[in-house]
Amino acid sequence: MTSSVLDLAPVVPVVVVDDPSDAVPLARALVAGGLPAIEVTLRTPVALDAIRAIADAVPDAVVGAGTVITPAQVTEAVAAGAGFLVSPGWTDVLLAAMRASGVPCLPGVSTTSEVVALLERGVREMKFFPAEAAGGTAYLKSLYGPLPQARFCPTGGIGAATAPGYLSLPNVGCVGGSWMLPSDAVAARDWGRVEALAREAAGLRRPGARV
Repeated sequence: MTSSVLDLAPVVPVVVVDDPSDAVPLARALVAGGLPAIEVTLRTPVALDAIRAIADAVPDAVVGAGTVITPAQVTEAVAAGAGFLVSPGWTDVLLAAMRASGVPCLPGVSTTSEVVALLERGVREMKFFPAEAAGGTAYLKSLYGPLPQARFCPTGGIGAATAPGYLSLPNVGCVGGSWMLPSDAVAARDWGRVEALAREAAGLRRPGARV
């Protein structure tokens, strides 16, 4: 695995699994489309089972756990096979658990003070959440001047139309989103459509624009 989750692909699919039988075919479709890093959020009772199934059956996937908010969830997610951890926010207790887990982590931030606090603790890669509600590309563009050492994975309200704007920023490594997983396609188990949408998302590359 690359040293940074932010460099695996331009888009990290954010997946909510309700039916554990969907986990493996869904992951295979995303990987086939060029999106190997998959964030399974811990929002459903079957999330850990989904992570375990993907880790066991889809070797080309780098499956991670999202919505991690307690040290116990850190332990459970890593035991299930999570290769990275993502939180919507952070505390010192949660950050310590994530960093001690042995897998890469992206603690969530939405304010300048939170970014500075993480930099003070030696963390340079973060999730920016909720991206659109917290200021979007304009906010991240403003952060780059004083804090160019921070890199972000913006997540929250981002779609196919807005992702390129984020990816054009030098302090954005990738974006998180679920637009390649429309609910009707998942309900119909139309994995071919998911793969096609994933391929389109994988084609979004940072054009190297400067702030």
